Amino acid sequence: MFDKIENLEDLFELKLQGLYDAEKQLVKALPKMAAAATDQRLRMGIEKHLLETKNQVNRLEQIAKSLDLSLDGPGCKAMEGLIEEGQLVMGMGGSDAITDAIIISAAQGVEHYEISQYGTALHFAKQLGYTAEASLLQASLTEEKNTDESLNQLAITSVDEKAMG
Repeated sequence: MFDKIENLEDLFELKLQGLYDAEKQLVKALPKMAAAATDQRLRMGIEKHLLETKNQVNRLEQIAKSLDLSLDGPGCKAMEGLIEEGQLVMGMGGSDAITDAIIISAAQGVEHYEISQYGTALHFAKQLGYTAEASLLQASLTEEKNTDESLNQLAITSVDEKAMG
């Protein structure tokens, strides 16, 4: 834990701590989202992303180990809030189609947050000359972008139309 961030390396470590906590929170939340999804493609997509999320946790652990950094940090209040909001709104869904639209909306909020955080961590890794670690962060960033695009396509081609009635 930092009392003061002195340099980019400290900020990078803090960013990794936030990502690590965020991904661990998602490992717990994604099964609930998958269970609530009624569209089979949405459920399968969430289950696939759960596996990716577990791999992302492993990548972050690998990065921390290779650079001798700690992943114990203040936690990720932003992810906590996104998950809490998603759960609250999911409980308000009326029809199956509306519930699926809510899940996609909540999941895309999470993905957009993760894309921004992985993008920042990747930039820091490159600036610090952490080539191997940047490659691992790039893999996670690519997965997050692909998940967001898949959710977007599912909403456009199926779920949103059903939710309109």
